[in-house]
Amino acid sequence: MTELDRQTLKQEMTAWRRDLHAHPEFGFEEKRTAAFVAAKLREFGLDDVAEGIGGTGVVGTLKRGNGNRAIALRADMDALRIQEQSALPYRSGDLAVMHACGHDGHTAMLLGAAKRLAAEDGFDGTVRFIFQPAEEWGRGALAMLDDGLMQRFPFDEIFGLHNMPGLAVGQFETRAGPVMSAEDNFEIVLRGKGGHAARPHCGQETLVAACALVVNLQTIVSRRLSPADISVVSVTELITDGTRNALPGLARILGDARSFRPEVSAEIERQMRLIAEGTAAAYNVAAEVSYTREFVPLRNDDELVEAAFAAASHVFEPGNIAIAGEPMTASEDFARFLDHVPGCFVFLGNGEGSAPLHNPTYDFNDEGLLFGADFHVAITRQRLGV
Repeated sequence: MTELDRQTLKQEMTAWRRDLHAHPEFGFEEKRTAAFVAAKLREFGLDDVAEGIGGTGVVGTLKRGNGNRAIALRADMDALRIQEQSALPYRSGDLAVMHACGHDGHTAMLLGAAKRLAAEDGFDGTVRFIFQPAEEWGRGALAMLDDGLMQRFPFDEIFGLHNMPGLAVGQFETRAGPVMSAEDNFEIVLRGKGGHAARPHCGQETLVAACALVVNLQTIVSRRLSPADISVVSVTELITDGTRNALPGLARILGDARSFRPEVSAEIERQMRLIAEGTAAAYNVAAEVSYTREFVPLRNDDELVEAAFAAASHVFEPGNIAIAGEPMTASEDFARFLDHVPGCFVFLGNGEGSAPLHNPTYDFNDEGLLFGADFHVAITRQRLGV
């Protein structure tokens, strides 16, 4: 691929990315995005383009040679319910939704790789281009799998990537073993009897009990789990039915927990129920605990990590390739695919000055588009060598 061709592809990917950024869609609502992706894949001349997989997912298939092996490359398409705070000319046209995690960039990079591979070949086998809906709330991968993804579009291994703010553009990182944590969601409802703010002794108000419970939940990680196990318990919402001069009779506490082992997740839930029941009893109110598991831990396959590093050596400068540090307690729906086939998830720099992910001022750095597309191409040719 000549430098002129590369710059032309970069311009195309930038235009695609900014169009997607201006038209964000929440999980399972990515109808325009999916139609955009499918139209591009057909334009590139893929052998098959299937829409509506798992609701709004798209799978493109490209076959070359006689090889019987297949790999999958995955990108996520959904945006977040965050109001964008920027003056960008391509800012979100929907005040309630924005691409605050860079899925617009991930989609554009995979489209760029599909265009290159369809035009240049250089591999022997089958590539599945998976464009997944609803990654942000941990439902899209399961929806595609439940819709027969593995049976209808079988593959032997899968690769995915994510941009990383704080890491310079042109930097590549991944690691073997645990990479990202599980995410559990919880809701604790305290029920009592509300009343006048001037007469708290006449009721069973729930706000003081809720405040105590929020503090007590902090002892799960600090005092009830082994320090050797990475885990986080975060309360993110406290909602009551009280008002300025009325004590609440109902309080809701919501949040999430992160861990890397099922045993730790189970112990967090057990301790949470014990603490909620004990605190509620101490304040003479009732407690109900709802605990659900939304994301599973993401663990990279050792062999495929080595393959990813080998492919990265053809794309990134030697000094810009590194083993990622300790596992992070963010979660990623890509992990669901790893229950079925081995895979590897990697991180690409989005710039040292980038706003954090899920921040209303975040924007994907278009300077990273070619790096992502080139890595997809390199790992395809590395795993499906001619």
